[in-house]
Amino acid sequence: MEWHVTDAQSLAIIDGEIGDHVFSPAEYEIVRRVIYATADFEYKSLIRFSERALQAGAAALAARTAIVVDVPMVQTGIAYEIQNTFANPVYSSTDTSTRPQTEKTRAAWGIETLAKRYPEGIFIVGQAQTALTTLVDLIEAEEINPALLIATPVGFVDVDDAKRRLQDSLVPNITIDSSKGNAVVAAAIADGLIDLAWQAYGQNR
Repeated sequence: MEWHVTDAQSLAIIDGEIGDHVFSPAEYEIVRRVIYATADFEYKSLIRFSERALQAGAAALAARTAIVVDVPMVQTGIAYEIQNTFANPVYSSTDTSTRPQTEKTRAAWGIETLAKRYPEGIFIVGQAQTALTTLVDLIEAEEINPALLIATPVGFVDVDDAKRRLQDSLVPNITIDSSKGNAVVAAAIADGLIDLAWQAYGQNR
């Protein structure tokens, strides 16, 4: 991301407000990105990183692993960063052609279709809690093994359970420990990770 003077000033305010923290430098970069995108300091205590989530995600980005998102808003939010770095292919579940179904949402059917096509992909769920539940079901059934799953959908029904199941899995993940969240948060996390990965791997490309 190209930071400007006003961005630097905003980040300085965020740094001053957060103060001491327990995040690694890479994790902190993600956290401040989310706070910058949302103006919500509560995310400091809500973001959860599984062990080696950032390392696994960065390596997958450098390998040009396919990225699967739940809604176009996430796809749009990461488009500039990904196109100007690793140029990974990005697919949205709601743009995937599926047969008309009634027992699942369009996002759930679409992400299931893409997950079976790209079982070791990078998955970003920013809005559709049904998409997250579908992915967790596939993980537990050992049908997919994502390189990374970023999950920040807002919701009050089943979403917290799906996040707990994801956190208990062996899949590298980044989640929000709350019913809070949205596509903006997911895109901010992904953009931060893309920048970190580019710093680590981009010089060799």
